[in-house]
Amino acid sequence: MVRYLGFRYCSVLGAAAALAIASPAAAQTTVTIGIGTQDTTTNTATTGVIIRQLKLLEKYLPRDGKYANIKFEFEWQNFTSGPPVTNGMMANKLQFGAMGDYPLVVNGFTFESNPESKSRLIAVAAYSLEGSGNGMVVHKDSPYYELSDLKGKLVSVPFGSAAHGMVLKAMQDRNWPANYFQLVSQSPEVGSTNLQEKKIDAHADFVPFAELLPFRGFARKIFDGVETNLPTWHGVVVRTDFAEKYPEVVVAYIKAIIAANAWLRADPKLAAEKIQEWTGINKEVVYIFLGPGGNMTTDPTIKKPLIDAAAVDVKVLQNLGRMKEFDPTKWVDDSYIRKAYAELKLDYDAELKSTKNYEVSGEDKFCKKPIGDPRKAGEVWVDGEGISPYSSPACTLGAYADIKAKGKKINVAYVFDTARGIKLFADQAFFAVAADKSEIAPFLLKKDAEAHATKIKGKVLGFEDALKTVVSGG
Repeated sequence: MVRYLGFRYCSVLGAAAALAIASPAAAQTTVTIGIGTQDTTTNTATTGVIIRQLKLLEKYLPRDGKYANIKFEFEWQNFTSGPPVTNGMMANKLQFGAMGDYPLVVNGFTFESNPESKSRLIAVAAYSLEGSGNGMVVHKDSPYYELSDLKGKLVSVPFGSAAHGMVLKAMQDRNWPANYFQLVSQSPEVGSTNLQEKKIDAHADFVPFAELLPFRGFARKIFDGVETNLPTWHGVVVRTDFAEKYPEVVVAYIKAIIAANAWLRADPKLAAEKIQEWTGINKEVVYIFLGPGGNMTTDPTIKKPLIDAAAVDVKVLQNLGRMKEFDPTKWVDDSYIRKAYAELKLDYDAELKSTKNYEVSGEDKFCKKPIGDPRKAGEVWVDGEGISPYSSPACTLGAYADIKAKGKKINVAYVFDTARGIKLFADQAFFAVAADKSEIAPFLLKKDAEAHATKIKGKVLGFEDALKTVVSGG
């Protein structure tokens, strides 16, 4: 039985438990498991919405031994940011929580003073070693193209979020004072609306909003988390009092994460479409993060660079007087994930060492060549037909123009940033085009495109003009 009430989902295992009849089941002990998720935060898809919708946790729950007479009830609670998840965990209404790096660190620190339970990091949802995911956008008509343009301007961000941490670090990296921006706290929904209505000058947010708002046609990204040179990631924490009492349930949850990851990668187009159905986030936006070569790598292993990044997060918060001493290395507990991998006969240490994402591959049917360098490739998503790969930005633009000339509807095209390797919406990119048209290089940031154009003695073009250049050759 599935019940929807506002942002709360409840799924109950065992229909017999709902029947008020005398039976052996009546002697069962009921254990409620509260799980805090962020459905619209694409990074957490494999730790929340996919598991819930495909009932993967039910598949792996222990049912014998001490669990033979336990009936589990799941209470899935969906939030739009991480801090409320921590509040629910502190109140013992949630036993598990999924959130971004800064909220995770605050979660661990907050629980250190809790006499009833601590929290421990047990798995990663998705990460970007380059720091992509968080970003800042302005209105598409804005005259601002970089952070320094926003001095004294009204900028909103969900306070306490991973995006807030990104903004704080960017300011500290530049030695800017705390009042450099007029910084206000707004949720993704409020900030998005206010940006669209031009009530604020910029909005910073976490996955997927810095891509979602430009995709929906009213915003332009001017800053990406890659510019902080710090990995960004989301993960899962658990209350230790629950984990110590029911360790097999924690292992089952991690097995469900592994299964969700496998389901996603088996058919990323279908996964993006289903996640759109479940969350309302456009499938094209989901795909830019979780598809091949996406800006996030789904991998539950707890990698050292991510914990090192968490230590930097701590210093950022300490510099602002928002946190005292906290050691992220002591907060990690990899015993459950190691047990899950062992029971599934998977090599945890091998995956722990790997930072490879799955990449764009296949045959470029337009330029008639295989995909060589996946980070110089592109993709075009044709409505009703699927997603086709191309070997270069020029081939991607050429194929796009050819498909459009045939009267077909194109949902979106993707290219990769030449300098930073992150996946972009082609129609949002700036293209540095060599004078002799021998090179077409896409960039997220206008300043990067201008620098490259100077280097190759070319010029910077927007998407439509770059298309015309490919078609006309001039």
